[in-house]
Amino acid sequence: MSRNKKSVAQAIEKFGDSLMRVAFTYTKNMDDAQDMVQEAFLRYIRKAPAFESQEHEKAWLLRVVVNICKNYVNSAYKKGYTPLDETLATNDTYSSGLWEVVSTLPEKYRIVIHLFYYEGYSQKEIAKIIGRTESAVSTRLQRGRELLRIKLGDDFFYE
Repeated sequence: MSRNKKSVAQAIEKFGDSLMRVAFTYTKNMDDAQDMVQEAFLRYIRKAPAFESQEHEKAWLLRVVVNICKNYVNSAYKKGYTPLDETLATNDTYSSGLWEVVSTLPEKYRIVIHLFYYEGYSQKEIAKIIGRTESAVSTRLQRGRELLRIKLGDDFFYE
């Protein structure tokens, strides 16, 4: 069973930007992020799961994108791949100096910080999305913030 064009277009309109931002936090490359999101929507069309609500639908799509990105980042192809220029991303959210520092964090901290601060998810929701416990998410947020504090200095946080 597949979805109709209208429901797919609505899902792309509602969730596309969020999915792109999550994919970008993993891939650090806009072209790769677009590929990951496209693959997620292909799975969305092919599997056509039933959802309880829009939040359930968004959480499912986010989980699919996270899984696709993890598989891609850990793939043999990606390990031998060198991007041309990571500064080509033009999204204002990601062009700030803060994002550049966040993007240098290890993946496990970068993704929870992105989902918490940029997407507005709670720790409980993040735990479901990335398949970790809520306490693990809390620890990663705390450690990620500490790494940011070290990289940016205390003046950045208390101005």
